[in-house]
Amino acid sequence: MKINKISEKRALKQLEALKNEIPLIRLAGERWETPFQTLISIILSARTRDEITIKVCKNLFENFPNVEKLSKAKLKKIEKLINPINFYHNKSKNILNCTKEIIKRFDSKVPKNFEELISLPGVGRKTANVFLSEFNHDAIGVDTHVNYISNYLKWVNSKKPEIVEESLKELFPKKIWSEINPILVRFGKTHTSKIKKNDLLDKIKKIR
Repeated sequence: MKINKISEKRALKQLEALKNEIPLIRLAGERWETPFQTLISIILSARTRDEITIKVCKNLFENFPNVEKLSKAKLKKIEKLINPINFYHNKSKNILNCTKEIIKRFDSKVPKNFEELISLPGVGRKTANVFLSEFNHDAIGVDTHVNYISNYLKWVNSKKPEIVEESLKELFPKKIWSEINPILVRFGKTHTSKIKKNDLLDKIKKIR
């Protein structure tokens, strides 16, 4: 079911314009040494600023650098290490249980299959897609930035993340799906003033 009224060509021009308005700041799921560290950082990044998540994860991985060591950690120790993260109590339980499941069910290797990923504690659709896109899979993670900008530019016509994801997949060519989340998230993080953000988006919306 195709609900996009905007053309692919126009949307691509607008995406490029968004790209030109962002600095190359590091996002929480980027530049980690292993898939395990990447997944944990993405789980912890939900509802928390990337710069805080990165700092916390560096400290966490200094203490527990791999899935085996984190699986043996005490819950209180994890909570103490990730305390600056929002919802750290629940997230501590999730990442501890997640590591145990990875060891038990996937031979200590983080799966790179969507259905297997979302079966893990703390891993929802957005987390799975952001993780997969970090490893060159064709995926679009939909967070608040992606949702807001996509609707504002009329790329999509829904606030439901799963529908937004499918609409974006219909609109954009598969080869750039993995670029959409990082571009829109960087734009949203850079332009924190809603007035300035919308002013820029209004200009970008006029691109044809």
